[in-house]
Amino acid sequence: MSRNNAGLSRERIVAEALRIIDGMGLRSLTMRRLGDALNVEAMAIYHHFPLGKEQLYSAIVEYISDPARALASPAAETAPEDEATPETDPEPEPRPWDQRLRDWACDYRAALLRHSGALPLMIHRRPDTVAALRATELHYAAFTEAGLPPEEVPGAAAALTSYVLGAVIHQVRSEGLPSSDPAVLDGRFPTVMALSSIDVDHDRVFRTGLDALLAGLTAPRVQHGER
Repeated sequence: MSRNNAGLSRERIVAEALRIIDGMGLRSLTMRRLGDALNVEAMAIYHHFPLGKEQLYSAIVEYISDPARALASPAAETAPEDEATPETDPEPEPRPWDQRLRDWACDYRAALLRHSGALPLMIHRRPDTVAALRATELHYAAFTEAGLPPEEVPGAAAALTSYVLGAVIHQVRSEGLPSSDPAVLDGRFPTVMALSSIDVDHDRVFRTGLDALLAGLTAPRVQHGER
């Protein structure tokens, strides 16, 4: 197939870019390397991303922000994101509000861990994509259903997103490469030394913390001055 006519789509380009990031790191993603992986000239990519790498980065963020896409098989080709999708009425949601939030949090965490090399892109870009707004709609609707007053809903949604991102960053750091000159664990840190042999089950810790967060965010508020 011609290197300038390989049936490219935005979805295929983003998926291949993530393969490079997952395998070699974010710094290894160049338009030339991406073109070689797609068997096209690098300029063919600019037909779909005319603004270059920054526009591609934004598309990667949107991809990961939609866990259903980010967790799908990389070989699976779904509808390109720039293809119009007919407006339809949403189906009734059978899951209770807390299960919807737990499912989203676990799926989003899995997507971030799968593509952890792209985490810097998630941190430095405003969540104003369609995928991000879809998640915000889910959060706002669930917390409203849980009984939170309107003024508390945005803060609760932000706390949930922050928890997932923070948990992923903590896990990635703990499983990362040690520093070139690690600190010596000695008597200056007696509690850390006493607990250093305990293995952390990141899945269990995440689920426990998520349950505690949702319970705390939706617990009945005690009015000032009441006992």
